[in-house]
Order: sequence, then structure tokens, then C-alpha cells
Amino acid sequence: MNPRLLFATTARVLNQIRHDHRSVAMILVVPSFLLAAVYFLFENETLPPGFPRTFDRVGLVMLAIFPFLIMFLITSVTMLRERTSGTLERLLTTPLNKADLLFGYAFAFSLLAAVQALVTLAVAYWVFNLDVKGSPLLVALICVLNSILGVALGLLCSAFARTEFQAVQFMPVVVVPQILLCGLFVARSAMNDVLGAISNVLPLSYSVEALQEIGRNTDPSQTMWQDLIALGIIAVGLLVLASATLRRRTK
Repeated sequence: MNPRLLFATTARVLNQIRHDHRSVAMILVVPSFLLAAVYFLFENETLPPGFPRTFDRVGLVMLAIFPFLIMFLITSVTMLRERTSGTLERLLTTPLNKADLLFGYAFAFSLLAAVQALVTLAVAYWVFNLDVKGSPLLVALICVLNSILGVALGLLCSAFARTEFQAVQFMPVVVVPQILLCGLFVARSAMNDVLGAISNVLPLSYSVEALQEIGRNTDPSQTMWQDLIALGIIAVGLLVLASATLRRRTK
């Protein structure tokens, strides 16, 4: 990769997003709005004294799920639009190669993901008083990494779609099964062998497990660090696959 071309791509994508107010709102506002909906779902629950709120458990996990979902959607549609409009084909006739392009996109959306995570965490902690045992900095790290994972998966899936509608159709195929099997609704250890095996290879499972470890432990656990390493490896692997499968245009 050429660092100059990489950062030029990053700057172009950020400038393009800056003028798309709906995408900016989707990235920065929607996760907090959805988190607010989760908070008010449990607002009137009655709990024994000293018993943790359901929101502290569910809301913590949603800090991983919502950014993952939104960044997947934004990235896959944006990349497909670049290809169908012919922009991608024109860019690849320049010295810019696929790796510069893909990692430039990933870097740009990762910066947006970091801002998204800070906004959502501020709402969670200061507005809804999210209470977890672990460090908010570790929660922020996992949220950003999970957003990057959504970006990488969105870039990969965009290579197999011909229209924006098809890109959206990947959500029930790629995203929804991960939400169902990540351990939010049923503990992964309680799943049958088949579903448990599938859950073990889904990246969102590691994000949720890492956040649950932070919610239960004051100090970082070995499991949490292992999950973070796994997420990083998966994200890089998806970006490499996306670079290998990227097409210049949609026929």
C-alpha cells in the first residue's frame, strides 16, 4: 500500500460523507436513539434493592450491536454506490490499488466509528447512567473495534451485490444470525452443538462476550483480551478478503 494514496482516499471519503447529512445522522445519532429505546423499555421494571438493572446488561451489549449493524449498512451501500456510478472503475485506472482503496475506506469509516462510539457512550453513561464494573475506556475500545468489524464485513458483502437493495438484503443473512447467536438471548454454553459451533465462528459473539466480561469484572480478564485479539484478526482478514474480491464495476 502507498501511504499517500491511502490517506488521500481516506480524506476523499470523509469529505464525501461530510456533505451527506443523512449518513452523518445515521452514524452519529441513530445508535443513541436506539439505545434510548432500549432504556425506556426497562424504565418501569421493579427490582429488589441492590439488584442490577436489566438495562445495564442489555444496554451494554447493544453498544456493540447497534454500531456493528449501522456501519455494515452504511459501508456496504456506499461502496456499492461507488461501483455502480463508475467512480470505482475510474479510481482503479490511477496508481491507486485495491488495498489503498479498501483500507482507505476502512480508515475513514473507523474514524467515524470512533466518534460514533464516543457519542453513544456519553449518552449511555451520562444520560442513562449505565453501570458496569469494568472501565469505560475498554467499553469504548470494543465499540470502536466492533464498528470497524461492521465496516470490514460491509466492504466484503458489497462485492457480491449488484444493487443497493441487494446490499440491504445481506443484513438478514449476515447480521441477524449473529445477533441471534451472539449470546444476548441465550447463553452460548446453553445452545445445542450445531448452534454453538456456528456461534463460535461469528465475530459478533466475541464482541458480546468481551463486553459481558467487562460488565462482570472490575479488572480486564484473559477472556476479554483473547476476544479483542480475535476481533482484530477477523477484521483484518475480512478487509483482505474484501480487497481480493473487489470488482471495478457492477455489470
